Amino acid sequence: MIRAEVPDAGAMEEFGRDLGSRLTAGDLLVLSGPLGAGKTTLTRGLGAGLGVRGPVQSPTFVLARTHPSLVGGAPLVHVDAYRLGSAELLEDLDLDFARSVVVVEWGAGLLDDVSESWLEVEIERPQGADASNAAVPDADAELLGADEPRVVTLRGFGPRWAGTAYADAR
Repeated sequence: MIRAEVPDAGAMEEFGRDLGSRLTAGDLLVLSGPLGAGKTTLTRGLGAGLGVRGPVQSPTFVLARTHPSLVGGAPLVHVDAYRLGSAELLEDLDLDFARSVVVVEWGAGLLDDVSESWLEVEIERPQGADASNAAVPDADAELLGADEPRVVTLRGFGPRWAGTAYADAR
């Protein structure tokens, strides 16, 4: 498990860039955190680290976007499961989990049977951060308080992450 304080939006994107450079085809990341926590900013960094075509934006209204690699690596599939009510609806998207790096925002509990390994990424907003804009879509909400520090916790589950710094210690 890795836990890090990320001071601002630029550092969140850099954190994602570093993590993205370590990911390979078949990796699944499940992002959680409140609206405006920085999930899309982190994913933008992941895309940069993977060397994919951008811009990486929130897929809130299209549910999933695929960003092909510009460097011969795995594409990034960016999913927003906020509006999906069940695992069956996620399955209907017919995502290529085996040959892509798949990042699912709001995917907790929807991906239990998809992969034997995944990386859980929890982003916490600081105590007292502006939560009054909960109805604002994530892409817009990220701009609100974007330079407040966040705490990012990464927990790896399954054989892919066993024996790494990301392995869940629970």
